Amino acid sequence: MRVLEGLKPEKVFYYFEEISRIPRGSGNEKAISDYIVTFAKDRGLFVHQDNANNVVIKKSGSKGYENSLAVILQGHIDMVCEKNSDVSHDFIKEGLKLRVDGDFVFAEGTTLGADNGIAVAYMLALLDDDTISHPPIECVFTTDEEVGMKGAIALDTSILEGKRLINMDTEEEGKLLVSCCGGMKITTELPVIYEDVPSDFKPYFIKIRGLKGGHSGSDIHLQRANAEKLMGRVIAALDDVDVRFSKVNGGLMDNAIARECDALVFLKEDISDNIKSILVDIETKFIHEYTGVEEGIKVFMEETVEEIEYKAFDTKTKNSVRDMLILIPYGVITMSMNIPGLVESSNNIGIVRTEKDCIKFICAARSSVASRKDIIFNEIDTIGRILGGKTYATSAYPAWEFNPNSELLAITKDVFRDFYKKEPVVEAIHAGLECGLFAEKIKGIDMISIGPDMFDVHTPDERLKISSTESTWEFLKALLSRLK
Repeated sequence: MRVLEGLKPEKVFYYFEEISRIPRGSGNEKAISDYIVTFAKDRGLFVHQDNANNVVIKKSGSKGYENSLAVILQGHIDMVCEKNSDVSHDFIKEGLKLRVDGDFVFAEGTTLGADNGIAVAYMLALLDDDTISHPPIECVFTTDEEVGMKGAIALDTSILEGKRLINMDTEEEGKLLVSCCGGMKITTELPVIYEDVPSDFKPYFIKIRGLKGGHSGSDIHLQRANAEKLMGRVIAALDDVDVRFSKVNGGLMDNAIARECDALVFLKEDISDNIKSILVDIETKFIHEYTGVEEGIKVFMEETVEEIEYKAFDTKTKNSVRDMLILIPYGVITMSMNIPGLVESSNNIGIVRTEKDCIKFICAARSSVASRKDIIFNEIDTIGRILGGKTYATSAYPAWEFNPNSELLAITKDVFRDFYKKEPVVEAIHAGLECGLFAEKIKGIDMISIGPDMFDVHTPDERLKISSTESTWEFLKALLSRLK
């Protein structure tokens, strides 16, 4: 029996469970892309798959809509792969283990991938149903959105006829998104010099656990703790004791707020109690500082039984790592002067990874003002150069600017009022949507973004609201019926 069997809308949850069985982390989307292609071929629909594994499926308009203008429906097929440290799930080989709790769908100990699997499920359900009234539709399934929108960047939009696009990568029902920020990935590499560790030192791991994490765009204003920034302060707190740091690793995605961070250290066993006492003190400070925001912060040390090479950072490397973690900007940087309450620019240090010859600090910088992204890059580049490293930017994507004359928005607002019996919330968002790239590629395109309620995306607590999924589906169908 299917875990989601009986949930409504049945076809939507059927396909959500189907795609959840297929591993589809960013960079591992060939199987889900092929599944979508086979789905289209089995139904005799036009389908195109490109070298980036993007898929476009076209379906003719229903009866009475044959000559209407085409509408593009769009979502991404990849997902953020985060799991709790005690979960052994292999995202490369294993599908998700779904569960239902009340009005929510979760995955067991991992991200759910409702961001943006629910868009995929909506499109497949729509393509598989000949009873729904709609204009000609062009369903665009993009890849690698979570790691720089690589699929949308590679997509040849000349295959598309539509000039109206409904993106379904919004995470709150009742909101019509009409603008988003641009962004880029910023990586700093600091060189690492190792030295031998005395044989009477023992290896331990210092670990930070229990943080909420979250989306580095839509959650950045919540002032949640970042495990990597906290680790910088832990290193500083241990400056006056003989602790040798060997590795610092944290985070899996640049666009997720880091929930966990580990440092491999060496120290003499007779000072371990003193170190643990220092960690208790700094944990107490963290808990106090994040009262009302974080409830479960843990900072602790545990002995490791792993085979460890007795090599540690030299003093200069350790100090550079500490200073980089402390100085690198994190959180909201500027607020919009034009839209009250909107974050204008931010930065998230999402990944810290120790490699053989360097340690990498990987950030997601965002802004609705292009020059602000450059300022963030320059700040990080300056810090990196002072500490002897190099910094570079990749995966840049443009902002989606608000169109006050949007005909699609006007129609959507009318349908919303009829359907929900209230006014919609029309908003810009401090997160990256692929709409900016479509605006750049298709001149004059008219776009909105919608979606059902989901919470704590990019974390293992991610959950999709079942009732909202159903009402958003009914709203989508009502909207399509009006786009004649």
